Amino acid sequence: MAVEAGGIEALLEELRPQLQQGLPIRRKLPDGGRLHIDRALPFVCLYRRPTTHPDAGTPRLLLGEASYLIVGGASAEADFLQPLLSAICEVQSAAFGASLLLELWAGEAEAEADFTIVAPQRNADGPWLEQFEDALLGIRIAERTPRVDLEYRETIAPPGMTEPLPGLREIHRAGLVVRPHYREPVTGEIYPFRLRELQRGLAHALKRALHAFSHRHTRHRPAHFHELGRHAMTAAVFEADRRLAQIDAAFDLLLHVTPVNASEAWAAFRDAGYQGIPEFHYRPRPVEPGLMKRRLYQIPLEEIEDPTLVALLEAKRDELDRQLSLVADRNTPRFLRGSQQIFGDLEPWLVQLAEEVVAAVAPQGRDGPQETPLDAEAFAHEARAVVSAYRQEWPALPAKVVVRDDVTGIMVSQGNFLIGGDARVPPRRVEAALAHEIGTHVLTYHNGRGQPLQLLAAGLADYEPLQEGLAVLGEYLVGGLDSGRLRQLAGRVLAVHSLEQGADFDETFHQLHETHGFPARSAFSITLRVYRGGGFTKDAVYLRGLARLLKKLGEGLTLESLYLGKVSLDALPLIDELRWRKVLDDGPLRPHFLSWPRVAERLARLQAGMDLQQLIKECER
Repeated sequence: MAVEAGGIEALLEELRPQLQQGLPIRRKLPDGGRLHIDRALPFVCLYRRPTTHPDAGTPRLLLGEASYLIVGGASAEADFLQPLLSAICEVQSAAFGASLLLELWAGEAEAEADFTIVAPQRNADGPWLEQFEDALLGIRIAERTPRVDLEYRETIAPPGMTEPLPGLREIHRAGLVVRPHYREPVTGEIYPFRLRELQRGLAHALKRALHAFSHRHTRHRPAHFHELGRHAMTAAVFEADRRLAQIDAAFDLLLHVTPVNASEAWAAFRDAGYQGIPEFHYRPRPVEPGLMKRRLYQIPLEEIEDPTLVALLEAKRDELDRQLSLVADRNTPRFLRGSQQIFGDLEPWLVQLAEEVVAAVAPQGRDGPQETPLDAEAFAHEARAVVSAYRQEWPALPAKVVVRDDVTGIMVSQGNFLIGGDARVPPRRVEAALAHEIGTHVLTYHNGRGQPLQLLAAGLADYEPLQEGLAVLGEYLVGGLDSGRLRQLAGRVLAVHSLEQGADFDETFHQLHETHGFPARSAFSITLRVYRGGGFTKDAVYLRGLARLLKKLGEGLTLESLYLGKVSLDALPLIDELRWRKVLDDGPLRPHFLSWPRVAERLARLQAGMDLQQLIKECER
């Protein structure tokens, strides 16, 4: 329906103070329209829904922007639209010295250009238009660079519509015509993957163009184009994040696939002369995977406008789906395939790297430790001291250190440090183990809990390689990573490779023990970790993550953003964007060891460039 004169005046009277104070505005308008202004900004993006034909998908292209107006039907008439746009742009001009009204509409399906920039015939800013064109050329459409045309027109408006703001000073105008690759030309059916891909690419291109406009024509000086993205998250994001985190917390995959009788199984295997396949016992599964998946896909991610957040949340939903399948498939032939879906197949370079590490590092001279280890309670005492030190920095830290007889070794679960009752830790490994488990896993969990996105605590999709690589890096930085530990991580990769090649438990054990010289107990522990549940390939991520992290550090990656939560290497560009947008911060905790002088020296060497072979040589010294 159209907005009456009194209606638009009442609306403007309500909106003007909010605009002038830079307050967020999120308002539904008649005929399915919507106004969203995140904060005071020198631009507004406009879409007018045509009344003569359907235009499925096109409005979605603007939904992630920080300042947009969508109108349709009778609301697209100038008697309603012009006063509203005038109020918005005039406030923006007064605050920043100028304002840009950028209108987007869909072109013809058979158009030659993928994008057409429409500029005014008079007083067009040529250099800015070139920057706009360059930004659009950065988008990929069907794995190719798009064609971008530039047209100068007297009227900047979609076909059949009038220009919404003619002749207002200090208000710049531009249009963008988009070829609708995202729908079938005849039926108008949406291609959702194409639409999503275009929205993500266009969101970055528009921010680059708006960043250039701000610096050329306004007093606004954003340091990075990502700063022009949304700062606030909508209720749909918070709700989806909460529900995904709730499902993630409902089960612990690592606990569900970890045997509770590891010590007894080792004793039986040893007494049998290292022959046969051990029998492992597992915890009861307290979740029904089918029902959990139903809850998972009832989360309406399609209601989220922000393409960056959609990408993170969708990836996590897909990973949770696969993890729930693993819980259901435990001890079946399907388990290995499911594990490979989550953690990936072994890359040839990783297998070769593991073989080189095992060959380069001599095996230990005898089976068993060579120094009196700390038992579980003594190690827990050291761990609690470290947690207490972090609690001095952040009193709200709820992390606990718990000794449990049903845990094998040591692990972090839901931000707590769990120590198996039979765990034994050599004194030379204590500092490294605490840097690994508490300085990395506990800290990233609780830093993530302090973020507005709870998935930063649960872990983004595919976070394991970076998380474990970062944890092993912590061992090196505190001086506790020796070549024997690297050999152990390489042995895990070789065990996964043996599993994927079809070897059974005792074949892999003998390969590690007899061919590669691993002590019997160590070979058993590595093989157990890899064969548990039916074939758990996670253990390949330690060496993979460390190698990739070393490469990234040599390319200039800094560590600070890696501790704000459980993030993945692939998601780092998205995390960087969300930090610029002030959606995420660095969290309250930073590993204490990063401030140690000797750590700074080691980190500087890594950032100067060091591969894994060089790291091995340094760890041998």
